[in-house]
Amino acid sequence: MNFFDAQDHARRSTRRFVILYVLATLGIALTISLIIGFAYSFSGAYSDGDYAAHMARSPGVFGGAAVFTLLVIGIATLVKTTQLRAGGGRVARDLGGTLIGENNKDLLYQRLRNVVEEMALASGVPVPEIYVLEREQGINAFAAGYAPEDAAVAVTRGALEILNREELQGVIAHEFSHVLNGDMRLNIRLMGVLFGIIALTIIGRKIMFSMRYVRGRDGRLVAGGMVVAAVLLVVGGMGVFFARIIKASVSRQREYLADASAVQFTRQTTGIANALKKIGGYESGSHFQVTEPEEVSHMLFGTGTKFSGLFATHPPLTERIQALEPNFRPDDYPQVDYKALRAARQMKAAEQYAGVAAMAATAPGVSRSASSEDVVENIGHPSREQVEYAGTLRQSIPEDLYAAVHSPNDAYLLTIALIFDRSGRVLERQLSLAHEQLGEQRARAVKRYYDELKKISSSYRLPLLEIAFPALRQRQAAELEYLIDLARRLIEVDGNVDLYEYCFNRVLVSSLQRAMHPSRKPKRRSAKRMPVREAAIDLLRIIAHYGHQTDDDGEKAFRAGLQLFGSWAHDARYDVERKFAAHVMDKQLDLLSALNGEGRQMLVKAISTTVAADGKLTSTEADLLRAVCASLAVPLPPVLTS
Repeated sequence: MNFFDAQDHARRSTRRFVILYVLATLGIALTISLIIGFAYSFSGAYSDGDYAAHMARSPGVFGGAAVFTLLVIGIATLVKTTQLRAGGGRVARDLGGTLIGENNKDLLYQRLRNVVEEMALASGVPVPEIYVLEREQGINAFAAGYAPEDAAVAVTRGALEILNREELQGVIAHEFSHVLNGDMRLNIRLMGVLFGIIALTIIGRKIMFSMRYVRGRDGRLVAGGMVVAAVLLVVGGMGVFFARIIKASVSRQREYLADASAVQFTRQTTGIANALKKIGGYESGSHFQVTEPEEVSHMLFGTGTKFSGLFATHPPLTERIQALEPNFRPDDYPQVDYKALRAARQMKAAEQYAGVAAMAATAPGVSRSASSEDVVENIGHPSREQVEYAGTLRQSIPEDLYAAVHSPNDAYLLTIALIFDRSGRVLERQLSLAHEQLGEQRARAVKRYYDELKKISSSYRLPLLEIAFPALRQRQAAELEYLIDLARRLIEVDGNVDLYEYCFNRVLVSSLQRAMHPSRKPKRRSAKRMPVREAAIDLLRIIAHYGHQTDDDGEKAFRAGLQLFGSWAHDARYDVERKFAAHVMDKQLDLLSALNGEGRQMLVKAISTTVAADGKLTSTEADLLRAVCASLAVPLPPVLTS
């Protein structure tokens, strides 16, 4: 299942869940109304014993009970969903997670951050916030959020100390699969809906507890309260029962897919397989000892709870391992000595970190150019070469710049320096605007970062921006809005926006806007078929014109990409005068946001075919691919240029 199929599958799963939960909620409301209505008649409000007639004459009792139930579930769901709009970081913090900040001395933290950043760069998404559940000694992890731009990855302290780097990489790759396949958005919505149903049982317990303190010990009032509490507990429990079954059945399927995707990420099975084996051989397994994992059990790497069988959100551990290593048997689980592994892992982490710090700050080499087939195939499933490239790229970032991208203050200024024109043609005007808007001290810092960036390859620019996102997200929304506006003014300072400036700004704006509004659905404008088709053709014209030196080469590239659209596009003409313009690109990309998964896949393949038609793929063309994909919410791994 490729990225586009996985996204479509996640959307279908979301629709199915919405229908099932609506039916469950209505069923719960109907059941409670019937029981309350019957109890009301039976309580003695009527004396002739004709309960059916009395119930029929008392629609207010039924309606009131049903409305009350729906309001309780709806309000509880709304409150929980509103809390979760802060993104994946809110989930991690609610479970006691500690954010890995800019000044951490823990070598295991540093190793974790290295692994997460390498996975993010390899898969083409902004680096997520990274949390550690310090109080949990079990081996577990999860990814949470509405979109990659607001995602958070959390691991337990037990996972940090027991797993080696290869095993930790397998676990993180598993979680990135959930990020890329659209599972996170589904999972976080499930949390809100499930809490709404659980709220009935919470209210039932509180009512039952409060009946002990009713003044005067009114027997009828106590009896009525106990009946209501019992109904809420029983019916709410039924709702939770069925919700868990639905949640578990879908979650198990997604876990098998995530395990397989982790193998594709790391190009080896030993990492994730050995991590699963250590869970089986470890006394604490993957269980949470301090926090209650019920709400997040469906998004964890391991079960986190002791539920099994019908309620299990994960397949049996042995079956997961056997899907990776068919010859594995339950007797093969290793005996995990926590104290010994903890000491050995800390020593190993120090050695690994020292090795990384000693690397020279040189850009990684690239062995080949990617074909259009490679580009589409690697979306959501980066190749081994791309994973290695991302690791080398991250490790070779100069120390000062790497420190800056992890500081909320410095990352803000570094982002502005990334916007500056590398040619220096309008540098003075950009510096003057920065001085006017930021003040002298911060403008000097921006200039210092600009000078550092001039010393390294332009291939670092987008990766630096992606690594900076966790730090940028710690700034206030108003500050990020100001950054977006300042970036626009800086690239327009000379009255002209070139294609590179446009690409960088498009990635910056689309990513920051999704980070600021994580719960907002990706913009899918409805549009008629012909305007969307014309936008796709026009986009190919501009790309073909920009990426090829002669009109003949441009037309050949245009025709090569056009072939992928089908017979409806074969009569389109190549316009040699069609040049890049920012407002035209914005209009095209906004229209193309209406495409479904199949349409986006076709478009990305057509664009990559067009830019690579001459057998060469430049870094600017790769950035253009990234800008288009970012606008369409498609995570593009590093495109290996010529």
